Formats: sequence, structure tokens, C-alpha cells
Amino acid sequence: MILVTGATGNVGRNVVDLLVRAGADVRATSRDPESLDLPAEVDVRRADLTDPKTFEQAFQGVEKVFLYTQPSAIDGIMAAAKSAGVEHAVLLSSLAVAGPDPDHWVARWHRAAEEAIERSGLAWTFVRPGLFAANALSWAQSVKAGVPVRLHYAHSYVSAIHERDIAEVSTCALLQDGHAGAKYHITGGDSITQAEQVALIGKAIGRDLAFEDVTGDDVRVELRRRFEPRLRELIRSGVIEPAAAPEIVETRIRYYVAALEGPVEIDGTVEEVLGKPARTFAEWAVDHQADFAN
Repeated sequence: MILVTGATGNVGRNVVDLLVRAGADVRATSRDPESLDLPAEVDVRRADLTDPKTFEQAFQGVEKVFLYTQPSAIDGIMAAAKSAGVEHAVLLSSLAVAGPDPDHWVARWHRAAEEAIERSGLAWTFVRPGLFAANALSWAQSVKAGVPVRLHYAHSYVSAIHERDIAEVSTCALLQDGHAGAKYHITGGDSITQAEQVALIGKAIGRDLAFEDVTGDDVRVELRRRFEPRLRELIRSGVIEPAAAPEIVETRIRYYVAALEGPVEIDGTVEEVLGKPARTFAEWAVDHQADFAN
């Protein structure tokens, strides 16, 4: 039996589908199981990643688990997993853990989960994607409304990862031997600018799309507003100190500026694990036409 947490997410749902297609026995958890729309073969249980006690029953009979990162209760979750006889945890982590800014909140958030799993005594695999291509779904409202897409440093380069590639690598780690102890760094199949991403979405839906290049203090104001709820959560959970909050915004801006210099490096991990190249952003855009079309 394989347990999938975060089964409603872009990656988790794909992991469920791939496991079912492979004929695995699959269990999925959610805080609100009635809201899940999963294949009939999936055993759905209620469990909350912030409350380890809710996993005591969910882990019964489970050999492997796909975990979505939630470090606030990860030690308790892993204790429950070990007590139930779970053998292997595959964690959806982040490439930020191995990035140039180890003190950034994203790196600290995911590192806390990785370290707890390493301490647990279970076999583990860490899947560390970079930027999700699905982040571009935040542009859908502007695209549908026919207004320019606001891009922070539109000409900065990214390598956005198709959620299907993340799910396929994770599924291989769950179904196949030889992945224990691996830390898989995953990038997309190409490195293009955000402006080029918008153009590819337009091509996929048959429209020319406009964008607005937002830079400097305008980006700073928008990031502060966007990050405010998450920053409050991080401060409350002890991941960051209140004084560190402004630096998080500045770090993101420095990332955008650095990425103006040219394409970022493409990692070959997806091809090494799956035997095929990572999908490009153009492929992602075609797969998500319906999300942007009127």
C-alpha cells in the first residue's frame, strides 16, 4: 500500500493517477476527504499534516508514503509512520534547499522536513523541483480578461517544471528499487524568459497576449502584499524571525535581477530517472489550454 498526501495538489493528484495506472494499492489523505475527486480504486482517509495523531490509522498497512512538505509537525508524522511500519518516504521538497541562499524561508521550510525524515530511520528520497510551471496559472485571470499579464522582471529567465515530470520522478521512487537516499534536483526542459512563457501560452490558445514588465519598487510593494499571509504563518511557526521578513522580499528581487543575465542551467535528472527529457514550457502550455481559454 502506498499513501499519498497532498492528493489535491498539482503534483499529488498526478502521483495518485500514475500509481493507479501502474496497478498499485493507493491510499490518499486529506483534511476534507469528501472534497476529493479521485479514482474509485483509491482508499481515501481523513488526515491532517499538522496533526500527527490523525495519521495513526492512515498509516496502517502502508509501506511507502509520498509526503507534501509541512514541517510544523513532521517529527510526529514520521514517528507515526515508523510505528506503523512504513519503510520509505518520498518527500516533495524544493531545489531551494541546495540553492545559493540557504537561509531563505523556502530553503529553511523544506530543509526542516528533510532533516526530520533523515532522523526518522526510514528510507527516503527527496524530490527537489525548482519553479513549478503551474505557477503560471496565476496569469489565467488576466489572460481571460484580455488585459496585459503583470510580470515581475518579464525578461528574467526561468526553467519551469511540468508537474507531470515531478510526479513521474516521484512515482518511480515509490514503485522502483534503487532510489533510497537520492536527492533529485529537477528543472524543466528549457530555460526561457517569463515574457516568452506568456507568448507560448498565447500560441497554445491561438491569441497574441500582452504583458507588462513590472520592476523596482512596484515589485517590492506587490511581493510584500503577496507574501504577507505566508510570512505571518512562518513567523508563527518559528521558521523565520520577524526581522527576517523584509529580507525575504529583497532576496526574491535579487533572484529576478540575477536571472536577467541569461538562461539558467538545465539539470538532466528527469531524463536520467525517466529515460526521456523533461517537458518544455511549450508542452505545459498546450496541456493547460483549457485553463487560459475563454
